Amino acid sequence: MLRRSLASDESDNVEINLSPMIDCVFILLIFFIVTTVFVEETGIEVNKPDAAASVPLEKNSILIAVTADGQVVYGGRDIGVAGVGAIVKRLTQQEDMPVIIQADEGANHGVFARVYGEAKLAGAKQINFSTVR
Repeated sequence: MLRRSLASDESDNVEINLSPMIDCVFILLIFFIVTTVFVEETGIEVNKPDAAASVPLEKNSILIAVTADGQVVYGGRDIGVAGVGAIVKRLTQQEDMPVIIQADEGANHGVFARVYGEAKLAGAKQINFSTVR
């Protein structure tokens, strides 16, 4: 009868394989990055007017800024009042996204009204303006 000795000269090398755990963590990381809703900024800082009452708006929206000197900015570049309609029409074709106008406190009311009108003509169903609460 053969017996195996418990005290062996060969040491058993036990390794823990971390590769599946690291793969799982990376897959979760990719999942959370892809499903996160990113807020798109206008690319310019405006001084928003104060408001007595306000409601939080959707994160997935079209943000257009109107500066104090009359510039109309979307995505960090000056599009002018004439560019508002094309951008709103293109972005609202796939889904009904609201338009948020971030007008500076010192912005000309006429420029704000023209931006509002262009967005409405382009088919925006919901147009809001951003304020400081």
